[in-house]
Amino acid sequence: MILASAGLPEGVDLSNTLLILGGICVVTVVLRALPFAAMKFFRESALVAWLGIVMPVGVMIVLVMYTLVDSTDKPGGVGAALIAVAFTVGLHLWKRSATWSILLGTALYVVLVNWVF
Repeated sequence: MILASAGLPEGVDLSNTLLILGGICVVTVVLRALPFAAMKFFRESALVAWLGIVMPVGVMIVLVMYTLVDSTDKPGGVGAALIAVAFTVGLHLWKRSATWSILLGTALYVVLVNWVF
């Protein structure tokens, strides 16, 4: 078979490769669809509702702490991180927009680390 040798290393069979890729494809589709299928069971859950309220704040706290702790040995150091965090908090208190706060705070941090400090 001419396709079996086209571009494949020696000893690799095209049919086995296609079977493996097909299996990977099926598993990927099932894993991506599973949360949507499970959602109907958790829609009325008090735990899921509570997690929906506290998780965004918890994730942001973890990310801020990681940035501050990890910035001690990075360019710009803690100074750039603290300036960016203060700017982000101030912007959020002023505009009440998580999107703009995160976007502009991240942009300021990138500018401080790469061009200022």
